[in-house]
Amino acid sequence: MGAPGALALAALAGVAHTAAFAPLDLPWLQVLAVVALVALVQTATPAQAFARGWAFGTAWLTSGLWWLYISLHDFGGLPSPLAAVAVLLLSLALSLYLALALAAWARWRSRRPLADALGFAGLWLLAELARAQFLTGFPWIASGYAHADGLLAMLAPWGGVYAMGALAALLAALVVLGQGSEARLNRLLAVALLGGLYLLPQQFTEPAGELTVSLLQPAVPQDLKFDPARINDNMQALQRQLHAARGALVVTPESVLPVPRDLLDEGYWAGLTAPFRQPGRAALVGTFIGNERDGYVNAMVGVQAGSGPDYEYGKRHLLPFGEYIPPGFRWFVELMRIPLGDQASGHNSAAFAVAGQRVRPLICYEDLFGEDFADAVVGPQAATVLVNASNLAWFGRWMVQDQHLQFSRLRALEFQRPLVRATNTGATAVIDHRGVVTHRLPAWQEGTLDASVQGRRGDTPYARWLARAGLWPLWVLALALFGAMAPAVRRR
Repeated sequence: MGAPGALALAALAGVAHTAAFAPLDLPWLQVLAVVALVALVQTATPAQAFARGWAFGTAWLTSGLWWLYISLHDFGGLPSPLAAVAVLLLSLALSLYLALALAAWARWRSRRPLADALGFAGLWLLAELARAQFLTGFPWIASGYAHADGLLAMLAPWGGVYAMGALAALLAALVVLGQGSEARLNRLLAVALLGGLYLLPQQFTEPAGELTVSLLQPAVPQDLKFDPARINDNMQALQRQLHAARGALVVTPESVLPVPRDLLDEGYWAGLTAPFRQPGRAALVGTFIGNERDGYVNAMVGVQAGSGPDYEYGKRHLLPFGEYIPPGFRWFVELMRIPLGDQASGHNSAAFAVAGQRVRPLICYEDLFGEDFADAVVGPQAATVLVNASNLAWFGRWMVQDQHLQFSRLRALEFQRPLVRATNTGATAVIDHRGVVTHRLPAWQEGTLDASVQGRRGDTPYARWLARAGLWPLWVLALALFGAMAPAVRRR
């Protein structure tokens, strides 16, 4: 096969890889796409493997992140060609990790099928960890997320989403590599690995009581959210919706108040929160805290009965270009005219105690970084319920909401905690500790989702080792798998 044809097939496999994720939810297609990639690089030179891996990764991420164009062009004001090029350049940059991993595999493969399959899985894992952590990390649609509904989800409470992706890569390599009896042995091993998942214990947490929640979905279009002519109407509508909610805990989306709390009229804030100063009621309200000198923090403010100060949780893992400005890119961010686009990072990681439950807020894509809050879900004072507050109206109507819901489901599986989501336009939902969506509002419709949530206590194996060591055990595992090709490395 010629070079252009191989690159085209690699790109097509990358698009198929994206199709495996929500909203289609086809976990088998994720493995099949990687099978195609392994077949394309199994006899390639390092340069060819690099190019084909780069084509696969770029097509995967461009087709999976295309909605960034909407935020850059429709709301950020970038000219259409510049916004499209920006998305493409981001995908090209993030795909370099996979391209380099495949070049290394082609350079050092040992021609021993099992060793090479292990090495492929290790290098795949290294590429995903690098994308998840380097330069603050951007692990959106990491491969393991495609298996939220698949057999590989049984690995979630043990190894988390990146271990799931590595296992999928190993299975794909075992299917392709080897000839004759070697190929049969590899495929038998793949079947044995899948069967072995059924032997893993799955139950690590137990019930910790019930909590009634009301999750608000205001459905305010993004182009009207910061419109001076509409802010007052939006805030009055929020107050009516908030006061009508009946759950013991009421949760709004992030930044539902577009004006920093300290700049609000004192009477408005007092009136907004008055129902939750009564015993048995509490609310988490999305707003900004801080000041002009120290910076504003994207926060969830908790209010309930009591004489102490309000609870405050500030977002800690900020989104590059949307919430903080990377060095050298101020000119680019200023082109987009994003309100409060250079924010300060929050610090509080304590849970919010509500009605016998300990609630841990997460703001927007913070729930992609389980390593950042694993310490909050272990130990005697661990959170019993996770709450995500998001506003995905920046990114349009298609794909992004279902993707983010899928990622939240993985966090629920990994930590065996319920996770409730309050969003501006969707997906507002309740996820139980098994990763099952039990309640969901239709997207882009104003409404309030009422549900009863079962809190959970107890630690999964993944939560325990992640809280102690972060992702370092997976880095070690990746290097050990790569080391399976060590004789070839030494020869070269």
